Amino acid sequence: MAKVSKNARTGQRAANAGSGRDYIKVIKSIKNPDTGKYSYKEVMVHKDKVDEFMKE
Repeated sequence: MAKVSKNARTGQRAANAGSGRDYIKVIKSIKNPDTGKYSYKEVMVHKDKVDEFMKE
């Protein structure tokens, strides 16, 4: 079993700054005004832009 030092792992995090770990799956319910039924919109959003998505 190989061991990795803590300092090496923090360096890898900086190298992977644009990786998929920064994205969150958001599910938003949208009500149809004509029928009253709900539909759901699933989107992968960057964690810094979740508030912008929810305001739409």
